[in-house]
Amino acid sequence: MKLRTIAGGVVAGVAGVAAANAVLSRRAPPLEPALSGEQHTYRWRGIDVRYAEAGDEDAPTLVLLHGVNAAASNGEFREVFDELAEDYHVVAPDLPGFGTSDRPQLRYSASLYEDFVGEFVSEYDDPAVVASSLTASYLVGADPDVSRMILVCPTERGGPDPMQWLRELIRTPLVGEAVFNLLGSKPSIRYFNADHGYADPSRVSEEWMDYEWRTAHQKNARFAPASFISGYLNSGVDLESALAEANAPVTLVWGRESDITPLKDGRELAEAADCKLVVFDDAKLLPHVEFPEQFLSTVREEMGGST
Repeated sequence: MKLRTIAGGVVAGVAGVAAANAVLSRRAPPLEPALSGEQHTYRWRGIDVRYAEAGDEDAPTLVLLHGVNAAASNGEFREVFDELAEDYHVVAPDLPGFGTSDRPQLRYSASLYEDFVGEFVSEYDDPAVVASSLTASYLVGADPDVSRMILVCPTERGGPDPMQWLRELIRTPLVGEAVFNLLGSKPSIRYFNADHGYADPSRVSEEWMDYEWRTAHQKNARFAPASFISGYLNSGVDLESALAEANAPVTLVWGRESDITPLKDGRELAEAADCKLVVFDDAKLLPHVEFPEQFLSTVREEMGGST
């Protein structure tokens, strides 16, 4: 095969990838907030972090911190946000690099998110905090003054040991964008929801999966997940020892069918840290989405009842 033919094939392939990436970007409209309530901006280290706020400001403050994945946003709390706002002053940010928040081309790290969580939560006077999955470790590591922590399937690890080549691959303009478009495709999102997120995939609507697809196809959407997928968002916190020394009461909420963070881990963590464990049957990683009424009852009980 002549060199000219090979070169022409490479150029055509690159052009095809670029065209496919451009088509996907054009298909994804601007992202609207996933939650109702008032929309505000918290300026943090030059990043505009958007958050939803609802409820009586004189009521106890409850901060909701979503977990991390390729299509993460504060919409993780869509099934409970409005109801919680009936009793509490509820605040739910989109973490930097996700949802409607700015997505600068940073090399995101666990320490960056730990700093953000600590500073954002400290904006409020002795709040209670609900934190999901890996973000629970950022909260525990930041150790802000809080009245209570409700941690949903907490974990220190969201990916493999750090792999620089993988992070840099996903950050690249053409190939990396194409790889991330596959990870953020509707079949991939549907697979993750069915295999890890929900015990019963019918509990997540097509409308919500469309929102997840759109948030994964916003400009610069791949940069924060690139660090997550490659292991750079793994927390260095030892949850057992940190929770054992926590100054605020801790409640763990776990889906019995969770496989990424199995219930065995929850039981061991609860025993080692001497904290309460609440188990939701027939739920996986997102029990607060699968069984919102049960989750609302748990929060109200742990918060000391409705206000």
